[in-house]
This record gives sequence, structure tokens and C-alpha cells, in this order.
Amino acid sequence: MEMEQEKLDITKEEMSSDSACFHCSACHDDEEWSCTNPIRGRAKSRSLSASPALGSTKEFRRTRSLHGPCPVTTFGPKACMLQNPKTIMHIQDPASQRLTWNKPPKSVLVIKKIRDASLLQPFKELCIYLTEENNMIVYVEKKVLEDPAIVNDDSFGPVKKKFCTFSEDYDDIYNQIDFIICLGGDGTLLYASSLFQGSVPPVMAFHLGSLGFLTPFNFENFQSQVAQVIEGNAALVLRSRLKVKVVKEHREKKTVIQNGIEENGVMSANLEKEVVKQIVQYQVLNEVVVDRGPSSYLSNVDVFLDGHLITTVQGDGVIVSTPTGSTAYAAAAGASMIHPNVPAIMITPICPHSLSFRPIVVPAGVELKIMLSPNARNMAWVSFDGRKRQEICHGDSISITTSCYPLPSICFRDPVSDWFESLAECLHWNVRKKQNHFAVDEEEEEF
Repeated sequence: MEMEQEKLDITKEEMSSDSACFHCSACHDDEEWSCTNPIRGRAKSRSLSASPALGSTKEFRRTRSLHGPCPVTTFGPKACMLQNPKTIMHIQDPASQRLTWNKPPKSVLVIKKIRDASLLQPFKELCIYLTEENNMIVYVEKKVLEDPAIVNDDSFGPVKKKFCTFSEDYDDIYNQIDFIICLGGDGTLLYASSLFQGSVPPVMAFHLGSLGFLTPFNFENFQSQVAQVIEGNAALVLRSRLKVKVVKEHREKKTVIQNGIEENGVMSANLEKEVVKQIVQYQVLNEVVVDRGPSSYLSNVDVFLDGHLITTVQGDGVIVSTPTGSTAYAAAAGASMIHPNVPAIMITPICPHSLSFRPIVVPAGVELKIMLSPNARNMAWVSFDGRKRQEICHGDSISITTSCYPLPSICFRDPVSDWFESLAECLHWNVRKKQNHFAVDEEEEEF
């Protein structure tokens, strides 16, 4: 399959000017980026089919596939990719993904799992360390501070007064956070992703939950680990997200008065319905799940890829997941596990009524579209990372593609080691009792 390519010509005047900005139509029409100073708070992660340093060539190519971040990728207001001018590759080398700071970070968002008493002491210790020893601005969600144990703790009162608070869905903090610290399980990382529908600051996740597949850090030595992140040059894994657009059609009856005459005075023989479309967008880290809901009938949905019908799913539903989500619901449904650095989207059926329907992997950047089949007996339901569950009716559509805004997750060691260690510890991948070797005398007896 040929990928669409666009060339950007960079003139010498643009390269020499500190204020030179470049426009990329492959990402979004309203996005610009600079070769010298990456724009704060705007992540540019559409890949290069070949990505040399900007100063060594006058032109390069962009494709629709997420092969890796471009050299000016930024995460949040201050973090960006550490550039390596000697690196020329088609696919981003995970070992070259490292964090650096344009300016020293000053603000941090601390996300704590709600209603978990075991996290109160680590939360207090972390906040005291950040505010008093590092003089950082700490953002905390309002409902976290409403915990009675925190409200009634007089010793924590002076520290709590220094916090900046916010509420989900009401306050926009995307351009105020330098990096994020999560205390809890994998759900805290998913929640952090949902708070940022655009560029995501680097995320440091501590394993204080039940599974911890996405949280590589232990809290015992948090001071030294946080200090290392603040200093910069930490390993990163860029977890691609899905950009999802839900289009719903609402059919409303036109307002009429007596004798079949509408308000505009036009005669109406019958009551027509006016179609009103509602469009909502989401950024998804794990998966989009379309299922049959409470209905007893099989779901019957059509799946399109770049406008072409590829299959009709008849079963309990279908999962469209990122490589990060491949080890979650998709793995439970029988899909393969994909490393987060692989540019791909996985399509996994849920209990398909077919022996030949197997999970498939499609290139990152393609556009998937899911709709109810015309002859479907029932409606369907859709959820995004397990949240925002809603009903899908005839005429509605769900468009899914790779997002331009990946989630930069800070690694404990490196992207490869952390992933395989999580597979072994959390999912017990390839864990079995080993065979005993033959004794020397037994081998001689056989001959």
C-alpha cells in the first residue's frame, strides 16, 4: 500500500531565522512548528519516512503513518525529544527516545487514585517533597483534597494551601503542566490521558495499584527517581493514542401548527424530520469498544478502512486498540500483544460468530469507520478506555485514526526492558516449570 507523502521545502532564510515556522498539513491545518524552538504545548508526532536532522537537509517527507516522532516533537509546555543529529532511520529507535527540557520544569500534576487509604501517606510525602524541597507548583484535583483523611490532617494543612486545584471537564490545564506524576494503578495513567485531549506532558507513573502493567516505578526511592526526571535525559516510550470522532444523527420533527401549515407559512402535506448531526471527539490511550450492550441479539456492525468496507462484525462486538491497549481488553479477547513503539492499530472481534475471524493489525494512520449495518436488529454501544459509554444508532458513525498526540511515558530503564518485565511480572508471559536436563549416565545408557 502506497502511503501519501508530502514534501516541505525549507529555504536557507527560514533555516537561519530564529522565528522561522513551518506548516504541516499532514497533522492539522492549524498547526505550525519551528526548527529552532519547538512550540510549547503542541506535540507533533506525525512521523517522517526518513528523519534526518533538520540542519542537514533542505527537505524531508511526512507520511500518514506514525513511524515515530519528528525531531521537534514536544510534550506539554517544556518537555521535548532529545535530538540526535546523527540519527537517520525510517522507524524510530526506542533507545533514542529520551527526555530533555527546554526550560527547567516548575509545575507538576499529581494524580492519586481516589478512595484508596493506602495512598494517603505516599501522596503526602510526594507533595511535601515537591513543594518544600523542589519549590514546585503542584496541581491536584479538587476531589482528591476532599478526602476526610486529608481534610482532618492539620500537619498537612500548610502544604495543602500551596496547591493549585482544578476540576475535570471544567478547567483547562493543558498548557500549565510541565509533567505528571501518577500514584495508583494503570487506571491513573488512563485518567491522565483523558485530561489532555491535545499535547500530553511527560508522565511518571508509580506502581501503587493492583496490576501495574503501565506503571514501572516503585515508590520506595521516589526522591532520587523524581530528581532524575526533573534533571532531564530520562528514557521515554511514546504510547500512541487514537483520535476518535463520533457523529450522531438526531432526527427532530419540524414544528407545525394547525391545518398542516408550518411556522414559516409553507403548506406541509406530511411531517418531515430534520437531521441534526452532533460531533464529539476523544483521545483514547487503550481501546475503543463497540459492543451489543444489554441486547440479546448479536451485534452487526460494518467496519470500513479508508472508505472501503473490509468486514461486517457479527458477534458480541469489536475492539479497536492501540499497541498499549493490546495487552488489556484485546489480549483478553485473544489478540496478540504489540510493543508500544510499533506503529499499528489492532482490530479484535469479541466472541465472533465465525471460526475464521481472527484479530488483525493495520498500519497506524489509516482511518477506520464503524457503523451499524443496515439490517442490524439492535443498536450498539461504544466506550472509550472504559469511559463515556453511549448508544450508537442507525446513521451514527465512529471514525478512528492514529492521533498526532502520543502519551510520553517515562521509563524506569528503557522501553524494551520495561515492557518485557511487565509481561513477565504482571501477565506471567511464558512462565512455566523448566524441564530437568539429562544426567550424563542416562545419556550414555541410551546409546
